[in-house]
Amino acid sequence: MYKIGIIGRRDAVQGFMALGFSVHEAADAQQAAHELHAMARAGEYAVIFLTEDYAAQLEDELARYRSQPTPAVVSLPGQGGSAGYGMNSLRRAVERAVGADILFGESLQPPRH
Repeated sequence: MYKIGIIGRRDAVQGFMALGFSVHEAADAQQAAHELHAMARAGEYAVIFLTEDYAAQLEDELARYRSQPTPAVVSLPGQGGSAGYGMNSLRRAVERAVGADILFGESLQPPRH
């Protein structure tokens, strides 16, 4: 059975332990990258959540997991709320998949009369 993990600053991830997540604290982006790669190599994780602050700093590191079925690496807002990284990441993924910005594209708005 696959696990669900989360990586981030202690104050942002501790609450997820109560939900049964495998919690991995990281003091900085370098440590978060180390945790991410170790978790991915283990082959035990279907989903790894990463707080937005680290995900934004590790864009190149995350690219290697986008074409793999597992683990799915998903960014979550940290303690300070969303910085918009997650939405921008979703937007880029949809654009790659369908070839157009169908989420926010103005061309898909109904014509105004």
